[in-house]
Formats: sequence, structure tokens, C-alpha cells
Amino acid sequence: MDTDGTRETRPTSAGYIPRPAAPPKPSHAPTAGPTLGDWLRVPRSSDGPGVWTYGHVPRGAEEPEVTPTRQLVSGALISLLAGLLLWSLLWNGYLGGFWLWPMYMFTPDSWAHSGSYKTVWVARIWYTIVATILIVGFGRLGRWPELLRRLLRGRAARPLQSAAPAGPEAGGLEDPVRWPQLRGAGLGEVADRLEGEAGGGRMNDVDYARIRRAWDSVRVDPSRMRAFADSVRDKGAGACVHPSGDRDLPVRAARHDLLARQVLLGTVADGVRNPYARRGTSLALDPDVLGTSLLAVGPSGTGKTQRLVRPVVESLALQALVGQAAVVAVGAAGAQLGPDAAYDVVVRIGDPGSVYDLDLYGGATDPDEAATLLAEAFVGDVPGIDVRRAATALAQLLGPFRTAYGRFPAVPELRELLDQVPAAFDALRRELAADGAAHHTMLRELDARTRQHGAHGDPGPALADRVALLDRPAFAGFFDTTGQGRPFSLRALEHPIRVRVDLPERGHADASRMLARLLLAQFNAAAAARADRSLFAFLAFDDASHTLTPETVRGVQRLRSAHAGVLLTLRTLDDVPEPLRTPLLGAVGCRMAFSGVTTWDGKRFAEAWGTEWVETRDVTHRTVFADQPLTRAIHAFRKLVTGKAVTTDAVTVRQVERERWSASDLAHAVPPGHAVLSLTSVQGERAAPLLVRLAGTA
Repeated sequence: MDTDGTRETRPTSAGYIPRPAAPPKPSHAPTAGPTLGDWLRVPRSSDGPGVWTYGHVPRGAEEPEVTPTRQLVSGALISLLAGLLLWSLLWNGYLGGFWLWPMYMFTPDSWAHSGSYKTVWVARIWYTIVATILIVGFGRLGRWPELLRRLLRGRAARPLQSAAPAGPEAGGLEDPVRWPQLRGAGLGEVADRLEGEAGGGRMNDVDYARIRRAWDSVRVDPSRMRAFADSVRDKGAGACVHPSGDRDLPVRAARHDLLARQVLLGTVADGVRNPYARRGTSLALDPDVLGTSLLAVGPSGTGKTQRLVRPVVESLALQALVGQAAVVAVGAAGAQLGPDAAYDVVVRIGDPGSVYDLDLYGGATDPDEAATLLAEAFVGDVPGIDVRRAATALAQLLGPFRTAYGRFPAVPELRELLDQVPAAFDALRRELAADGAAHHTMLRELDARTRQHGAHGDPGPALADRVALLDRPAFAGFFDTTGQGRPFSLRALEHPIRVRVDLPERGHADASRMLARLLLAQFNAAAAARADRSLFAFLAFDDASHTLTPETVRGVQRLRSAHAGVLLTLRTLDDVPEPLRTPLLGAVGCRMAFSGVTTWDGKRFAEAWGTEWVETRDVTHRTVFADQPLTRAIHAFRKLVTGKAVTTDAVTVRQVERERWSASDLAHAVPPGHAVLSLTSVQGERAAPLLVRLAGTA
């Protein structure tokens, strides 16, 4: 048994599962850091979305009141002086001898007049007891212990965090290294083999998570237990391996926790802008929050690729090796999204050396579906053109062509049909007419396209112009539909696949944006049409400028129920049409504003994050006017010395409603290397906008 059921070989639109774009790497790549056993035994807990659960210790919900050091010092001095004064009065007898009666009560009367050493020692003991009582009493009154702790630490004493949950004992019954779940099912021999692999350093975190995932599938379908046990006995930590044969990525640029399916993104800043419970805690992303999709906005150079896109893509790639996710990363050629060896499929559009091609029709077999996807990509961003009419015009050509030739047209053929080239139209008509009345409906579709061509509002010319962007020498050999190439289709999202698509942004910007729109439309359709949604499907755009249309924004909003999500990065919201900016911010559950955003972009984020009730303190200074001559003289002397009039302070405390982050704060108060991030989980849990110091690459 080499798979867990979710990775079985199943036919795709191209007839095969894509294999690695580069020669396979060594079968095992050990991870750095703690040993596998130590990593597994660390307890994991969470108290909200986005919390890095690895060794997390929850904090209090509210910050306790901390007495200022100046006030502690003054209180300690006053209590010390009061204690010394009381001791002086007692020692010198100014308060009488009543405090000596316990000493006389418990000692014989003969001792009081003998002057022996016994009397001296009893008196010394009693004085020590009284002095100790005074020191303890006035020390507690003056909070001396707290002052000493603060002075020794050199900073304000912080309240202790909650106790960290205890992890399982090494070698115990619940030690995850011993695979207690397998032993409980009667597979002691299998558990011993895996325990030996872990102890011998032949198993890494990917192996453990992958085999545990396979065991979960066995629990669902017990008929797979024998195949699972045989595979583990034969291959040990290499059992149930990914179809590519990879057991790790060639390099990791971030810190990952595959047990929690998380990637460490940064640290929540320890400042008043963040809730006390989240200050100083580590922040991570996982499919639970990425399933609501994420929009990140920030100017060039703020680290969107290195500090966000690549760590997230890398995390999903590792989860694909485990058999839990399928990821597609889209960026310009040369974007730092990881080496080719980290992917199963690398599509370099416009590069003659590319092993894979892109299926222009997304694996669709229905002409109407294919026409809808193409229309959204070709003219979805053109004002004044109805996408539905464009889809109808394309369907009037795609349907007859597929009926006649058994495939969809290639780019040059589609361009000729849209331009109504007589030779192309006549050839298609002859092919359809050869079968007589069987293709009468398709001939009628061609006639309708002929009548509509050139009419007012006809989307045909606009479609032809957009198709012409792909009918260039640089793309010769791409988007082939004759079966000669190796097209990649997003229908493969039912498999744990890792894909990177390089767009020719440098020389063909318009074509790249059109292809990006096509990929987003195809992803929305493919993710929703999956029969098996056990895998988390994810699409990451390194630059989503001019990619969004009204229909794709609605599609992004529906991905949450399809166990899928997208990551969209923008330099500015101005790269999105004005009518779509508010719907886009509402469609995604996670929003991220990097440092350096403009106030116009900040205003949109501020509106999306809303307001909150805060407590404000207004202090009013009022001048004191004295009536008595002596008081006026004292006030005049004080004003002469300090230069300020004698005033009193009136404090007013109010509850007011304010923006969580204002547009000005987002534009000017976010330090470099930071971002403001709000999260929403698939279950509906929310994390307020947090100022996060991004960790960058590891």
C-alpha cells in the first residue's frame, strides 16, 4: 500500500497524474532543529485563530494593573519611616511598657529582678519577635517585596502566564513516538518498526504526518489495514509515499509544524495597539484560516513574496507531500517561489524549454462551461461588455468545432473563427455537413454566430483582440489541443499535487494578466466541482493585479464551502476596479495591510475592520484661586519657583467608539517589516487586526 486512498492513481483530463518536473530528490531529507521525538512531545494548544500552537502558553485576557515604580518607592519609604518611628517610640518607652507584658507573662517573677543572663536572653528574643512583626507588617504595607523584585529585574514585573500543559512522557504509554494508536489496534509489530525508524533518525516530520494521515484513512476504511501494515513492514518510514517519491522539500524557507498544519509567519508586536492576550505571541497560518482566503496589500519591496507568499506555498507543498493539500502557485517568471525540485509540475508559459503546457480550457469537456471560463478571462475586465454574451458567442464556435473534430480549437484556430475567416468557417461547415442531419443543431449555432458578427454590441471583435494576445510567436506550441503536448489542467486538484505557473510578465504583461484571470476562473470552477474534497485546494497569486472580475470575486466567496482558498497580493487596491474593491474585502476572511500602504487603501481596510468601544480619559487642568492671604502668598511663591500656576486636575472617563485602525495609522504608524493582519477561521472565529512583526525567511 503506497497511498492512503486520496493519492490513488485516478485518470485526469490529460490521462495521467503529472510527475516531477525535475529528477527525484533523495528519499529522505532530515529536518533541522529538535529531534523528532522532542518535536512530537511538545504540547500544542490554541486560544484563537492564527496562534502558533507549538508550545503555546495562553496569556491572561486583560493586562493587570501595574503600580508605577515611583509610587512603589514613595510608599516603601513612608512605611519604612513609620516603622522606624514606631520602633523608636516603643524602645524609648514613650508608649509605655504594655508591649512587654507577654514577656513577663511567660517568665517567672524571680527572673525579672535577678538580672541573670536568662532575663537578658528572654528580652533579646522578645525584641527580635517584635522587630520581625514590625518589619513584616510594614514591609507588606509598603510592598517592599514587589519593589525589590522590580529593582532586581530592572523592569516592570509582568504577571505570570498560565502554566504550560504537560507533554507526554518519553517512553510512556502515550508517547507519540511509540505509535500508541497502532498498538491499540493490535499492530504492535508495525508500531515497533516505526518506533525504530524514528529512534534511528530515518524518519522526519513529513514521514510521521504522512503515515499518520494514512492511518486515519485506514480507520475510516478498515479494509485497507492489511495493505497499510504490509507497506510499513516493507518500507518503514518510506511507506505511503507521495506519487513523486519525495519525502521532503529540497530547502525550507520558513518554520513549519506539520502536526498542526501551520507555518510561522511572525510575532505579534508587544504594544498597546494589540490585545493583551495576543501580545508577544507567535502568529501562524493554517488551512483553517486560509480556507476563508487572504488578501494582502502593500507596495513593492515590503516583502509580500518572501514573508508571505513563499512561506504559505511552502507549507501547502509540505502538506501535499503528506497527502492533505493541493497547491498552485502563480507568479511572474523569476519570482522567488521556491526551486523547481519543490514542485511536481512547473509550467513556464512562453519558455520553449517548458516540460508542461497549460490547458486553455481547464479540462472542461462541455463547450458551454469552457466558453464561460474563456469569456471571464478574455473580457471579464473590459467595461461595457457583457460576459454572458461573450460566453454565448464562444459557445457558438466551440460546440461545433468540438463536434466536428473531437477537440477544442487551438489558439490560431479560435482566432480565425472569431475573425470570421472564410476558409476556416467553410472547412468547419463542410465537416459538420458531412454527417447530414446529425449536426443540424451545430450548423444552426454557426449560422447564429455569422448573423451576430459585426452587429451592435457583438463581443466577437473584443474576443478576437484578446485571443490575438496569445497568438504570438512566443507562445507557439503552447495551449495545444491536439494531444501532442503535456497540458496541465486544474482538474488535477483532486490529487495532492504541487504546481507552479510562471507567467511571461516581462514581455507580455497583458497576456499574463489574461492568463491569471483564466487560472483564477478555472480554479474556482475546479475546486467547486471536485467529487473528493478531502484535500485542501489552494491557489496563491504572487501578484493579482488586474486579475479580479465580478464573477471571480463571487467565486472566491464560495470557496470556503469547497474546502479551498486563495491568496491574493496587490501593490495597491487601485489595481482592482473601483466597483470591486468593497466586495473583494468582503469576500475574503483574512485581510493584510503591509507597511507603506496609502491612506486611500488604508481607508478601505479601516472600513472593513470597523470600530470598537474604547475607554478614554480626559484630563482638565483648572487654576486654583485662593481666598486667604497666606494661601495666595504660597501660591505666588510656588509660581515664582516653578513658572506655572497652581492647578487641579479633573479626570473624565468615557466609553467612545473608534476605528480599530484608522487610514492614517495604517499609512504612517506601521513600521517597516510589519503588517496589520486580521483573521477569520472557516468556523467563524475572528482575530482582531493585529500588528505583526514578520519573520521573513528562516
